[in-house]
Amino acid sequence: MAHYYSKEQQVVHNRRELTFDLRGISLRLWSDAGVFSKASVDYGSRVLIEHMEIAAKSHVLDVGCGYGPIGLMAAKLNPSGHVTMVDVNERALALAQENAHLNGLSNVTIQESDGLNELVGKMYDVILTNPPIRAGKEVVHRIFEQSYYQLNKGGNLWIVIQKKQGAPSAVEKLKSLFGEDSVEEVAKDKGYRIYRAVKS
Repeated sequence: MAHYYSKEQQVVHNRRELTFDLRGISLRLWSDAGVFSKASVDYGSRVLIEHMEIAAKSHVLDVGCGYGPIGLMAAKLNPSGHVTMVDVNERALALAQENAHLNGLSNVTIQESDGLNELVGKMYDVILTNPPIRAGKEVVHRIFEQSYYQLNKGGNLWIVIQKKQGAPSAVEKLKSLFGEDSVEEVAKDKGYRIYRAVKS
């Protein structure tokens, strides 16, 4: 069975158009079967979008972008900057590309990458992720490690994770990478936790 974090999706298409409103911004988004949270933008992503802070002209990376709600909202919030959006799921990437055009966003680059594997040597000011928890702790922690090395000094990694799906071990991993005092719980909402890790 192919999961949403698999490269190829064999499941029958079931396209639907969503309207997504948050932070005074409205996005039109196409979704489909075989992608994460196909029926609506999931609650964790909403909480992350509500709290993420992106300075003007930032180089932003959205890891595991799905059909694009987090990355495209970041592009709207950061019109003078640039957002790179990556995923392993080819169907999700095609939708993200379509959704960028649908919303008139040209300050985005959408490409296939397993974590940050295809982005070696590229540096970012802000990295955003609603990590693929079901892919396993090893995959999630690898995203954290890669993010640390590819953040500019003073850069921020923002993650959303549910307490019951590994938040405590995620925090320990982030602290081991970024330092005890560089990891902050920014918000909690219905079991979801938003953490910001700052690279000193």
